[in-house]
Amino acid sequence: MKTTFSSKEVAAETGMSVHTLRYYEQLGLIQGIQRDNNGYRLYTESDIKWFQVIGHFRDMGLPIKEMQAFQSMPKNSPGSATARREFMEEYRVKVVEQLAELQSTLQKVDRKIDFFKNLEKKEQASEASSVVRS
Repeated sequence: MKTTFSSKEVAAETGMSVHTLRYYEQLGLIQGIQRDNNGYRLYTESDIKWFQVIGHFRDMGLPIKEMQAFQSMPKNSPGSATARREFMEEYRVKVVEQLAELQSTLQKVDRKIDFFKNLEKKEQASEASSVVRS
């Protein structure tokens, strides 16, 4: 079983570009990347899993600053699971608020669509009546 992976292999496995892998490393979202004798990065299975977690966070819309805060939280210590759960619960509240804002925006868009549909009907009725008069 292979124990280390190249940047190209990790990029293929995670769906991220090699540039993105390096960017996340520069931001401190992933740490302790080993290098071979030529200076090429060597990633572990654990690194790949963490990149996948970062990908999930991005899919959830979690800002990088919040990912950094999550990453900096102590791991495998008493209370770490509680702290991480609370972090995600706080983020959930933000997502629910965003969802409510989006729902409100959608309702406004729907009202505008209805407005224009009614306007179209009036225009069509007006055109039809002017054709009849001609």
